[in-house]
Amino acid sequence: AMALCLKQVFNKDKTFRPRKKFEPGTQRFELYKKAQASLKSGLDLKAVVQLPPGESINDWIAVHVVDFFNRINLIYGTMSEYCTERSCPIMSGGLKYEYRWQDDSKYKKPTKLSAPQYMCMLMDWIEMLINNEDIFPTRIGVPFPRQFQQVCTKILTRLFRVFVHVYIHHFDSIISMGAEAHVNTCYKHFYYFIREFSLVDHRELEPLKEMTERICH
Repeated sequence: AMALCLKQVFNKDKTFRPRKKFEPGTQRFELYKKAQASLKSGLDLKAVVQLPPGESINDWIAVHVVDFFNRINLIYGTMSEYCTERSCPIMSGGLKYEYRWQDDSKYKKPTKLSAPQYMCMLMDWIEMLINNEDIFPTRIGVPFPRQFQQVCTKILTRLFRVFVHVYIHHFDSIISMGAEAHVNTCYKHFYYFIREFSLVDHRELEPLKEMTERICH
């Protein structure tokens, strides 16, 4: 079942399809286009993440959470063949860090999972949240729930762990695929964003501290 689940999430035969899109014509779609245009223009990534004047912070966070989910999902998908039950029986970041899975349904207590199992649970869990209209409303005029930023903190904290695992355990695969520059840019964009809005506890960032100091000036 696990292998089947991963196949569906990262099917190499299919072109990658973002799991949530912003509807053209909506305010959030325009905001998304603005964010993408700034990114493509090669602006300083620290400037790109700043809240544009007059925009709502929750809209800005929502746009980025969905975009980071899609990008990180793709990064992991491209290297999922190197991350197997055998190579990564524990979802870890080196010898010091181990991540256990917990949710409100199947795993009520923090549970040891292999890295591919953890990734599969994580991507499905985030997809469920961002497609939930009560949490990520798409209709104009529908307010975000009070706990919106808390939910985003949880999503972004767990997405950071994907970077931790990929960088620490699969960096040679990133290099052999020629994807190092792409992954580094995505990481920097993500890092500057979470720091700009203090969305992830600094203790969670420890596993990649040295690398971050080197590439995020």
